[in-house]
Amino acid sequence: MKLTRYRPGPGMMVSAAFIGPGTVTACTLAGANFGFALIWALVFATITTIILQSIAVRVALVSRMGLAEAMMQTIASPPLRWLAALLLIAALALGNAAYEAGNISGALLGVEALDSNLSNNRPIIILAIALLAGGLILFSKPRWVERILIAMVLFMCLSFLLTFLITRPDLAAIMGGFIPTIPDGGLLTAIALIGTTIVPYNLFLHAASARERWTTSDGLAEAQTDSAVSIGIGGLISITILATAAASLFGSNKEITSAVDMAEQLNPLFGSFASATLGAGFFAAGLTSAITAPLATGYIVQEIFAKSGSDRSRLPFNIGALAVILSGTLGALLNYKPVEIIFVAQIANGLLLPIIAFFLIRLANDSALLGNHVNGWKGNIAGAAILIITSMLGIRLIARALGWWP
Repeated sequence: MKLTRYRPGPGMMVSAAFIGPGTVTACTLAGANFGFALIWALVFATITTIILQSIAVRVALVSRMGLAEAMMQTIASPPLRWLAALLLIAALALGNAAYEAGNISGALLGVEALDSNLSNNRPIIILAIALLAGGLILFSKPRWVERILIAMVLFMCLSFLLTFLITRPDLAAIMGGFIPTIPDGGLLTAIALIGTTIVPYNLFLHAASARERWTTSDGLAEAQTDSAVSIGIGGLISITILATAAASLFGSNKEITSAVDMAEQLNPLFGSFASATLGAGFFAAGLTSAITAPLATGYIVQEIFAKSGSDRSRLPFNIGALAVILSGTLGALLNYKPVEIIFVAQIANGLLLPIIAFFLIRLANDSALLGNHVNGWKGNIAGAAILIITSMLGIRLIARALGWWP
């Protein structure tokens, strides 16, 4: 990958998307239960995400199509094309709608970690978060949204890094976590860390955002650098969260179910400043994911139902994004844990991840579409390895959703 001058761009939106409440909680539990032993899983997931997102960006910039649009064009049969479109919408839109409630609720928990007295104003805070996310998506320019998300990711990085430094984890122990090992009972947690980082909808979000940022393939080198550095920063945030939990909670025998529990435990150990920085980071994680989930859904619906070109209608985008925001807000207001929807979303995403990886690798080798920008042999070897691993991950997600794998 040719590196060029780095300027934060759409790659930061990917980090903003996967550093959500689910990732923060997964990293917290990994550190609290297994210490530093599973850092390698985050390193692997980050590298894999960089590779897949870089392919998506390459397809978008060279073909001048969104990822959903490019995938649809590779399917010759109209019935199969519509079936694929329905699968994409059902899996990603339904999954994002289910997770949006968790994103908004996660931002709320971050606010409550900063000030527990705000718990009495839960409905007002939920509506404020939803209105903020919806207003940014529906009424502001894409470049403004990108800049706000970049700022929020950098804020998250600062918040979690400060918490990390306050807890003073053992650097030698951290380095030991880069060596792949799976402690007893740690397999599902390792897979969860990978699964919360490699997110299917981020591929569509990144491709659409990159195509708006760079109008020709001449920006490919800059876009690839942005992907590597920005997603690398996201991976670093995940590692600092895990390491903070490992340093402050591993071996303490305290019951931890989320990052907010960790914030409460940090108070007597390191003072209120540590819990405040963690709470601020958790709020930022929830808010950024509450923005990117409907944003990605809007792009997918737009690419499938609106005509190509610069005159593409924004109505399908607004409908897709608004549907996710409204459903997530309702779920958060009702304090509803959408178990049934998440059940379906897990199965759909488990199926979708290897399918999208397959189509992505296929597009990366399509010389009619990409010309001289097709994959080389190294890229295809990496792609084949990723396809195998994502297929195994998909099987695991489906098996767990069906109760075949606890």
